[in-house]
Amino acid sequence: MAHKSETENAGAELAKAYDFSAVEKKWYEYWEQQKKFQATMDDNRPSFSIVIPPPNVTGVLHVGHALNNTLQDVLVRFRRMQGYNTLWLPGTDHAGIATQNVVERQLAVENISRHDIGRMKFIERVWQWKEESGGQIINQLKRLGCSCDWDRERFTMDTGLSRAVREVFARLFNEGLIYRGDYIINWCPRCHTALADLEVEHEPTDGKLYHIRYPFTTEDGYLVVATTRPETMLGDTAVAVHPSDERYNELPEKAVVLPLMNRTIPIVFDTHVEKEFGTGALKVTPAHDLNDFEIAGRHDLPALKVMDDSGIMNEEAGDYAGMDRFACRKRVVQDLEKLGLLEKIEDYQHGVGHCYRCHTVVEPSLSKQWFVSVKSMAEKAIEAVKEGQTKIYPKTWENTFYDWMYNIRDWCISRQIWWGHQIPAWTCDDCGEMIVSSIDPEECPKCRGSNLVQETDVLDTWFSSALWPFSTLGWPEETRELSFFYPTSVLITSFDILFFWVARMMMMGLHFMKETPFKDVYLHALVRDAEGQKMSKSKGNVMDPLLIMDKYGTDALRFTMTAFAAQGRDIRLSEDRIEGYRHFINKIWNAVRFALLHVRDSKPIAVEEIELEGLALEHQWVLSRTNRTICEVHRGLNEYRFNDAAHALYQFVWHEFCDWYLEWIKGDLYGDRREVITTGRAILFTVLEIIIKLLHPVIPFVTEEIWAALPGPRSSVMTEPFPEEISAWDNQAAEDNAALFMGVVTGLRNIRSESGIHPSAHVKATVICPDENKAEVLERNSKAILALTRVEELQILAEGARPKGAASYIFNEIEIFVPLVGLVDVEQELAKLEKELGKVSQQLDKVQGKLGNSRFLANAPSEVVTGEREKQETLSAKLMKIRESMERLKSLK
Repeated sequence: MAHKSETENAGAELAKAYDFSAVEKKWYEYWEQQKKFQATMDDNRPSFSIVIPPPNVTGVLHVGHALNNTLQDVLVRFRRMQGYNTLWLPGTDHAGIATQNVVERQLAVENISRHDIGRMKFIERVWQWKEESGGQIINQLKRLGCSCDWDRERFTMDTGLSRAVREVFARLFNEGLIYRGDYIINWCPRCHTALADLEVEHEPTDGKLYHIRYPFTTEDGYLVVATTRPETMLGDTAVAVHPSDERYNELPEKAVVLPLMNRTIPIVFDTHVEKEFGTGALKVTPAHDLNDFEIAGRHDLPALKVMDDSGIMNEEAGDYAGMDRFACRKRVVQDLEKLGLLEKIEDYQHGVGHCYRCHTVVEPSLSKQWFVSVKSMAEKAIEAVKEGQTKIYPKTWENTFYDWMYNIRDWCISRQIWWGHQIPAWTCDDCGEMIVSSIDPEECPKCRGSNLVQETDVLDTWFSSALWPFSTLGWPEETRELSFFYPTSVLITSFDILFFWVARMMMMGLHFMKETPFKDVYLHALVRDAEGQKMSKSKGNVMDPLLIMDKYGTDALRFTMTAFAAQGRDIRLSEDRIEGYRHFINKIWNAVRFALLHVRDSKPIAVEEIELEGLALEHQWVLSRTNRTICEVHRGLNEYRFNDAAHALYQFVWHEFCDWYLEWIKGDLYGDRREVITTGRAILFTVLEIIIKLLHPVIPFVTEEIWAALPGPRSSVMTEPFPEEISAWDNQAAEDNAALFMGVVTGLRNIRSESGIHPSAHVKATVICPDENKAEVLERNSKAILALTRVEELQILAEGARPKGAASYIFNEIEIFVPLVGLVDVEQELAKLEKELGKVSQQLDKVQGKLGNSRFLANAPSEVVTGEREKQETLSAKLMKIRESMERLKSLK
């Protein structure tokens, strides 16, 4: 592959059309080969670092990844151009359950299970799969243009990170912050593993509330208990009521008979019971409900497991042993009904927990698990945010962060799967001693025996991810990278893992590094479809970013993501919007092709050499607007207001530089005054270079291609200095005068367009401008006004009457008149407008008919109703404009 050298004179002609597919491949290969993404560690420069939220090794690029990584890359390219030591550290997560499931499905095709081949062979198979297929998402991130330092790519189970995980586990255990104990955990009967609270997705479910009679042991009568899970009653060890519930002040006795099992169980009084729920009497099943487990602890009640790890009733369930939990539920209800112990069944909607991986209904279950005691670490993380050591953007998420951290529960970190970091704990078979160590022990420190058996559980995937900001930089070694790049500058991630990941990184970072892992946290919103619906395969509204990049180019997708990344607001993504920004890139391309015709033999002017005093208005104006855009882009990126930065660029490049400046200076560029031509070309070249630099962080591919085509010796644009504020260019007077000029040009263009004046018609215009200074500005720029409006003659007067038969346009206190006699066939134009009026009126009547129909409003999807209302506004505005044009023409008769 051939590339220009970095000292060669650039300036090759740009192709007529921008071929993004060839350009993107060419430049990404060049950047990688030239090590353009490599981090530097220069003591004389400030540092900027980001660690990538590691995508699952099983992952495929989706729109969420596209948004997240685009925003990271925008910041990284921005800071790199500012001269920072810039590190964007990439990597992938081993994704315990997800990866194990992938490989288990492969084995299933071979009609074998992981148990058939054993743990060691299975882990070998997972590593084999990882090497063959696990890098897919990395290549897709490269396709997106991500400028990560790929030489530093990490994996959460590589040798260095595995060492860090073991070191952290051992230290926390020795500090008493990791312990093993019986606890109610969220258990997935399908994945056969414990789930942290955050890994349980609660879905609204239409269920039943069963009211069951628990008979007293010696007296007639019973207590009625309400439950949504009657199969768990087989493990009840008490019934609880609130001590202040007057309904139970005078119970005949303090015990009941457990239906179907015929066990006597006590009635206990506990303040946890909600008097308002059901009958106010709560069945206590300590082995299958967290709240019941805690009640049991307060009242010294036994815990009885009646279900195994696959959701099958065990021998403790008596006659129901061997039944699936849901089949057991039906059978229990039938048997209670036969015995006359089922008082009633009510419809009841409640949140049912599902496994975030396989969506199986989660079962609360009593189990021996490993936990991290996080309360003390959470307090430090709360303090860090309150003191501003870490700032959260948008700030509205801070209260959510505090609420969760104040109510945090100990973190269950053990998982009953094979793929992951095997817990570094061993039990001595000879004496029962538990050994926790960061390295494999050779013998028991207590009895010197060598029969040591390692814990079979692995650590929660989020445990290794929580160490990501410092483990990837070499911890526990005191590396140069760690001192240079920790704490990292910013974390960009989705709001939905604020607790899964962000909070845990903060706790671990503060505990082991004594500093927060990042100075800022930017939480972006969700990417939804055009109607604001969440994307899902079942709805058929998923947009594949890889297909989008194939169709419109990477830069178009990146600019779209950046332009709509407003803080706290979900992105409504549509192909129309992406296509719109594809047009923007084409606009830039064509503007540069035009500019290259004129700047081929020119060079930019050094900022300090530009003499503003003698410049024409168009140059003073464009330099002032250029500086304002530089400031707006800086402000937007520094404050994580990506949409503001993108909007400033779009507005300036399309609507000011392309639509106005390039048109305005054509007269000079094609004129015969050498000094004017030379100045115009130099200013054009100067502004063009600044524009390409400003755009590069957002749309890197097209800007690199354009930069290489500009005249003069060229290095990569990504290593060029990012434009800084040039206060000398600020010129409010020039901007005001340019606005006056543009207002008059726009007025004359509108008259031509709305009056139906033929483009080749000879037009005379009069401008009444009572302000002497403004009139002088218009006089000085009258030649450009004539050129931009195709007007033959222009009169600028301080006062005067409206010419007979003239169309008019009012701009502030300025009146513009164009006599239409002989230019327009009034009757013909009126006939055209009359026909258009009828057509638009018919369309509006149809829309208003729909919106006036109560059945339509009640039954149509909200996005359809919104669309019709928007259509009504558009048609109404169009109708008003047609009527105004008709009135104007009638006044000419």
